[in-house]
Amino acid sequence: MTGLKTILDTLEPAPDGWRGTIPETWLQGRTCYGGLSAALALHAAQASDVDLPPLRSALVAFVGPLSGTVVVRATRLRRGRNAAFVQADVEGEAGLGLRATFVFMAPVPSRVDHRIEAPLPFAVPEPGAPTQNGHPAVRFSQNFDMVDDVAGTGPAEWRRWVRLRDRDGLNPAVELIAVADCLPPAALKLIGGPAPVSSMTWQLNLLDTPTPPRDGWWLLESATDHARAGTSSQRMAIWSPDGGRIAEQMQSVALFG
Repeated sequence: MTGLKTILDTLEPAPDGWRGTIPETWLQGRTCYGGLSAALALHAAQASDVDLPPLRSALVAFVGPLSGTVVVRATRLRRGRNAAFVQADVEGEAGLGLRATFVFMAPVPSRVDHRIEAPLPFAVPEPGAPTQNGHPAVRFSQNFDMVDDVAGTGPAEWRRWVRLRDRDGLNPAVELIAVADCLPPAALKLIGGPAPVSSMTWQLNLLDTPTPPRDGWWLLESATDHARAGTSSQRMAIWSPDGGRIAEQMQSVALFG
């Protein structure tokens, strides 16, 4: 099993970017797991400029399949006093597979401090607690430890503690974006079993600067209240073990079943 850090460390310089390989153990069907392709894009974006402020937002479009050899390129779109916009593309043999726009922004003084605090909805797994490694047929899931909230979720909702099995030495934002796409689409619960699905777009807004959590665990939530005509819109959130919400997300998912 090739860890994320190894994949990043073995990227080689290519014209205007980096060249790397998607291991088969990170595939999701016929394409790269979305969290890995987004992590590659973020890694390149972070390396494209000096002294970037913290990541604040990511806009990701999953344009086409990615597998085998890929090339990652990052381009500065604009850099102001507080914020920097960087575009990153991941291309494979079939062409453009992912295009992302990352917003890096330093904290600024503000009179507004509005946060809705809520109890952590699902307790952090205890050390040594039994975990699962996803479904054997879903190859990328074997790179994660998972614990599901089976009893506390609704008919179109997932809640799961997730951590990378090999996470040492990773940038915290890269680790987080690699984990953030790990839940199955919420609409799969309505279908009642496996079905072809494909994420189309993904927005992630960071509410706080991520720091490596205790034992590597992040709590992911995903729910949909609209799934029809082959598409689903789902709302998602990420919690840290101390009970703070780290990110809010939204995805558009194509359903073929």
